Amino acid sequence: MRLSVKERKLIEQGVRPPFRVTRHWAALLSGQADDPLRLQVVPQAAEQTREEAESSDPLGEDSHSPLPRLVRRYTDRALVVVTGECALYCRHCFRRRISGKEFGPISREEINRIACWLQEHREVKELLLSGGDPLTLSDRQLKFLMDSFRQARPDIVLRLATRMPLVEPRRVSAALARMLGEQKPLWVVVQVNHPRELSSLSLRAFSRLQRQGLPILNQSVLLRGINDNIDVLEELSRALVAAGIKPYYLFQGDLASGTAHFRLPLEEARSLADQLRRRVSGLAMPNFSVDLPGGGGKVPLSRNYVLGKQGRVWHLKTPDGREGFYADPPEKSAGKE
Repeated sequence: MRLSVKERKLIEQGVRPPFRVTRHWAALLSGQADDPLRLQVVPQAAEQTREEAESSDPLGEDSHSPLPRLVRRYTDRALVVVTGECALYCRHCFRRRISGKEFGPISREEINRIACWLQEHREVKELLLSGGDPLTLSDRQLKFLMDSFRQARPDIVLRLATRMPLVEPRRVSAALARMLGEQKPLWVVVQVNHPRELSSLSLRAFSRLQRQGLPILNQSVLLRGINDNIDVLEELSRALVAAGIKPYYLFQGDLASGTAHFRLPLEEARSLADQLRRRVSGLAMPNFSVDLPGGGGKVPLSRNYVLGKQGRVWHLKTPDGREGFYADPPEKSAGKE
């Protein structure tokens, strides 16, 4: 893919997350500088600016980590950071602090420690396998990981978070799909942000998983210049449902360092969600939510959970009654003069 002189300089200086694009993704690009798929992967100078409300760990995962690579922000759920590596790095990534080869695959010792922890914490009912992208591991590594957790807790529901069907669909082989099908109950969670990501190869990859009886959920991020358009959001939701994928969440962008240029003001984002709700069925409507900074958890952005606004700071109420805060991007990042 073609890069400008400025883009090449940024990459040569070293960016976090690093720059990496698959041939498959590059083939989907239109050649335009403002291509929504290009904006997701090519570094921009705006990433060098850190706003006051932003953090390298916006969800407070490091402070909610009982073991290395294990994150627990909810009573009944936990998350394993399987690796920091991805086939393609998203510029809006909220785990940019650990993205790249430096934070490699989970070790067998770490897997065994987490498996023992799961045996001791029966109140944890769901385990999310995330990263990075777990499908950067080999089939053998992935099987050992999942077998270990399944042996420790036969009852636990696994969730596999991956963008591989979209960025490198050939990775989802028939053999991989069969292996994942043996790990049920297992839900596959993907991130499709624009309808053009749903290529014929990606749809075939999803079909392989579905033939093994694996349900697929989508978690999109609302991103300026990429999907902040009601027609695009509607097309995305309808395309997902047609592919047998449930639109699960539409997230307001996390307050990750260097991502303000992607975030919409919350009022604008809520307006888009309201418009989408009027256009599509309940099946096609994702939950519009924000993950509160510091580990506050997910908050639905319906009127019942919004307490008010002071300056750029929104006051929100969590489902369990606690108060949290979320800051709008500065006006210059919100696309205003």
